[in-house]
Amino acid sequence: MRAQPKASHFIAGAWVEDRAGSAFESIFPATGEVVAQLHAATPAVIDQALAAAADAQHEWAARPPVERGRVLRRAADILRVRNHELSVLETLDTGKPLQETLVADAASGADALEYFAGFAATVTGQTIPLGRDMAYTLREALGVCVGIGAWNYPMQIACWKAAPALAFGNAMVFKPSEVTPLSALALAEILQEAGLPDGLFNVVQGMGEVGAQLVTDPRVAKVSLTGSVPTGRKVYASAAQGIKSATMELGGKSPLIIFDDADLDNAVGAAMLANFYSAGQICSNGTRVFVHRSIKTAFLDKLAARAGAIVLGDPLDEATQMGPLVSDGHLSKVLGYIDQGKAEGARLVCGGARVGSTGCYVQPTVFADVTDEMVIAREEIFGPVMTVLDFDDEADVIARANATEYGLAAGVFTRDIMRGHRVVSQLQAGTCWINAYNLTPVEMPFGGVKASGVGRENGHAALEHYTRIKSVYLGLGDVDAPY
Repeated sequence: MRAQPKASHFIAGAWVEDRAGSAFESIFPATGEVVAQLHAATPAVIDQALAAAADAQHEWAARPPVERGRVLRRAADILRVRNHELSVLETLDTGKPLQETLVADAASGADALEYFAGFAATVTGQTIPLGRDMAYTLREALGVCVGIGAWNYPMQIACWKAAPALAFGNAMVFKPSEVTPLSALALAEILQEAGLPDGLFNVVQGMGEVGAQLVTDPRVAKVSLTGSVPTGRKVYASAAQGIKSATMELGGKSPLIIFDDADLDNAVGAAMLANFYSAGQICSNGTRVFVHRSIKTAFLDKLAARAGAIVLGDPLDEATQMGPLVSDGHLSKVLGYIDQGKAEGARLVCGGARVGSTGCYVQPTVFADVTDEMVIAREEIFGPVMTVLDFDDEADVIARANATEYGLAAGVFTRDIMRGHRVVSQLQAGTCWINAYNLTPVEMPFGGVKASGVGRENGHAALEHYTRIKSVYLGLGDVDAPY
């Protein structure tokens, strides 16, 4: 059960180790076994990575965009060929079941690389006729970008940040979460194999102080973070000090509204995906499930039966549907929220306990009769804990859905498509679904509003966050000077 990389860091096309950095471990959450041992980047390692990125970026940006795209496309093909071994690595690092990682991690990373490979050659400027004269615009790369990843989707997040950055001519220094440090290193090696020049995608490991040094370095033009709201506030403030471009994809407490005319089986299935997939460790999860009072009993009956049939077990067994939480510390946090929900008077419909004494397993948990002021309805739990709230009136449920500091995602289930559009238009969320949930194709921009973040990842919107516009005025006649 080992996945020891050749070294902790990957810089300028080479493996780099510096044992002076703080030691830390990647632990398989299903058993507590140590999968790999690594060292955090020292200031010298960070400087090496940033220098390599700065040195490589200008030549890369000068290449024809179609050439940059070919490299990314080759990397996408390699990811797909090696999907199984990369999925096993992701399972060992995160504890997510192989049933999930086979379709949701390296595979979706490959989709991102392929999409932006095709996008690269389509980027153009504008011509602006001004009578005798004219102007035109150019899309330019920003320079060195820093990516900071979260632990729930390590490979996917690395690709979501690297693909547009590289496609549009930037270089990237990527810091994965110290909890899940391994797959970014595998991606770096694959990009090199695909022909990416040395220095354009570098991986450095470490905790918050490593991220802080990256964000504040004057060589960095852009910062892209996926993480918690508290971390986002710190990183965003640091980026602002340097007047750097920043994309923040942060947490949420998203509403999923189920009207009385919804297809009940589909609504239950979506609510389960929005709370139990990845053991609930997804930032966009619809953890506040508002159910119309007239269908509440039927909804809860179907939900309890289906939740009780979820197969927990060894994440490396493809029959397993839900794996452990990512760490002992996170397990304690989630169990604390469950205890708080019980203490606050929410009705426990199913689950509510740890499973076994080995591994970080929690039962799929559903609370009903939840009220808006309860802690479990206000704070992001990031575990398999669903809160079900009642509603009667459309306008009221919209107001309650919006009564949160977060605004990452939202969902609506109804057979009335006019109502679906009407409700979504009023929800304060950056990513919404009607009669679906948590589908995030790379073609669709993803991101939040309010405390859930700024900027967008994926889709055409990514162009705005990894390039800048240069305006050029072209004088085609004599200069008209008054002196």
